[in-house]
Amino acid sequence: MPLKILVISNYRTTITVRPEAEIFIGLQKKGHSVTIMTYGDSAYCENFREAGIRLIDFHPQKKFDKEEIALIRREILDGAYDVMHLFNGVSMVNGIQAAKGTPVKVVLYRGFEGHIHWYDPSCYYKFLHPRVDAVLCNSEGVKEHIERASVFVKPKLVTVNKGHRLEWYEDVESMPHAELGLDSNAFYAVCAANNRRMKGMPYLLKAFAHIPEEANIHLLILGKDMDNEENLKIINSLPRPDRIHIMGWRGDSLRIVKMAQTFLLSSLYGESITKSVLEGMSLGTAAIITDIPGNREMIEDGVSGYVVPKKNPQAMADALLKMYNDPDAPAKMGAAAKERIRTRFSSERSIDGYEAFYQDLVRVD
Repeated sequence: MPLKILVISNYRTTITVRPEAEIFIGLQKKGHSVTIMTYGDSAYCENFREAGIRLIDFHPQKKFDKEEIALIRREILDGAYDVMHLFNGVSMVNGIQAAKGTPVKVVLYRGFEGHIHWYDPSCYYKFLHPRVDAVLCNSEGVKEHIERASVFVKPKLVTVNKGHRLEWYEDVESMPHAELGLDSNAFYAVCAANNRRMKGMPYLLKAFAHIPEEANIHLLILGKDMDNEENLKIINSLPRPDRIHIMGWRGDSLRIVKMAQTFLLSSLYGESITKSVLEGMSLGTAAIITDIPGNREMIEDGVSGYVVPKKNPQAMADALLKMYNDPDAPAKMGAAAKERIRTRFSSERSIDGYEAFYQDLVRVD
């Protein structure tokens, strides 16, 4: 049956929000009635309008703000929605308050693992609030974490990944080595991430201490704050520090990812399914990642990439050398990675998953 769905989220950055935004465009095209509350200057607003989605130029700014709660509540009542889906902290807090005493099903989104604990009072304003009907998780790792935290309150938990479409990346051209001043005969691994402790960059850099000098493997590092003191100290201690290239944040990072033979990510915790890895897979760049909850779901080890233990530079180096020493591996695994996106992490699969989840939730009554 057609559903009336109210979404409150921030769609200001086109590339970052595309997997989520396209889910609701897909639901609208399938005959459901979607209304989105978001900033009026959001990058995706025109796409939403073209799909026939009703837009409300509003996004909550302050938790527990009475006027904002009243505005959301009026929309819930006037719109007679079946489902309200809330995607960020302030919208969750205010949306839950607005939904009290109404029949709308309240759904929260959780895109990363961690920071939800039964003993944390702030969690009972969001994920552990008794008014929450369900939490939609972006990975099984996230779902398992919330299950462990749900001691007194037991929300319905469902996993539906935010998928991608291979056609989104068809026009991305590989970066010519010459434009970056790089040797076209070298083997390139790329890491695209901002420097946060959860990313485990010291372990990734230390992996290059286990790479023989005769193996012409370079690491391209894309992202903010990667040139900090700790990272630079490790780089300068390596046998070939000249093969580590810190490139900062770049708007053309996808072109560099497509140029590389493999994508590396050494995360320690707190991930769901990392978007940059899915982007790389969509471009045909297979990844070597750590076996943390969430991320380990992305790759079939030895088929579409490699999964290695976290905090283990030697294991990361061994997997990298496997790929380097097999000239066919980057292309073969890259093709398998694209196929995994098409069959397991597609946007179409996400749209169907959200639809089935909403319908099942509403059907409970």
